[in-house]
Amino acid sequence: MIFIEIAVLGFVLILTVGYFVSAPRYKGPVSDHFDGKQFINPENVKAKGFREVLQWMINRKRGVWHEKKTVLFGEKPVIHVEHGFQITFVNHSTFLIQVDGLNILTDPIWSKRTSPVEWAGPKRMRHPGIKLEDLPKIDLVLLSHNHWDHLDIATMKKIHAIHHPKIITPLGVKAFLEKEGVKGAGDIDWWQEEVINHSVKIQSVPAQHFSGRGMFDRDATLWCGYVIKRAGGNIYFVGDTGYNSKTFKEIGERCAPIEIALVPIGAFKPEWFMSPIHCSPQEAVTIHQEIRASRSIATHFGTFPLADDGEEEPVNELRKSMLKSGIHAESFLVLEEGVPRRFGV
Repeated sequence: MIFIEIAVLGFVLILTVGYFVSAPRYKGPVSDHFDGKQFINPENVKAKGFREVLQWMINRKRGVWHEKKTVLFGEKPVIHVEHGFQITFVNHSTFLIQVDGLNILTDPIWSKRTSPVEWAGPKRMRHPGIKLEDLPKIDLVLLSHNHWDHLDIATMKKIHAIHHPKIITPLGVKAFLEKEGVKGAGDIDWWQEEVINHSVKIQSVPAQHFSGRGMFDRDATLWCGYVIKRAGGNIYFVGDTGYNSKTFKEIGERCAPIEIALVPIGAFKPEWFMSPIHCSPQEAVTIHQEIRASRSIATHFGTFPLADDGEEEPVNELRKSMLKSGIHAESFLVLEEGVPRRFGV
């Protein structure tokens, strides 16, 4: 009897936490990817459900990860880049993109865990490549969706307090930020554009994923990628996505020319479970080809153990796939955290 009472109490606790961490639900007109209650992937691809989650958790075969406790940060970034552009890999899906006088951050996360609590959840295995306090003045933040490893509210509060940047979010995410006291966000839908200055526009593009921060907000807000549109060639931040050939070919056609694409390669195992929401390294290579990017840069690997692939697997598999597909090493880059890379100079 005591065991049953403890189990019931634990379940109630989980539901309570799940309720309080859930994000506000988007309310807006029905569209081809919003049914009035939930958002829908291209071709109606769905993430796995609760039964599959349990199956995965029970049968997990985790790859090897080693925490790197030595603190190595890159040099303090330059204040601005006026000619060409510079990209610095910070960690996970966080990049500092310095282009046309703008400093842009993608999905910033400096926290130690991707979790609502500090004592549990996927733990950071290596430090960010740049200290948060060393960032130059941030003009713009691009948030791809509201998952904990992409919308880190603790980091967003710090960036908001220091830099007061413009923030672009998928439909519905603005309400969560405002609830948390983070102002300056604006929601946009797939294919909508936002003018930033005389030379740069941001376009939201489709991705194949899902959203939710708790147990009661599944697919209640949108997810997306972003294209930074500029005269010197576009920069495509893919965000978090499974592979969908039709979608990526359309993005490649509508958003050409893509000079650089930031493409995820990690959290892909087991593929039966992860493939609707995360692309494999081989699929990342295919995305690179289908969007006709001049170059791509790997993202979403090596920082947080989110799935069953080990720390080194995404990069190793990417290089095997590149060799198999005849892709040169300089065409699909794996950047070291904190080391800036200049393009178009």
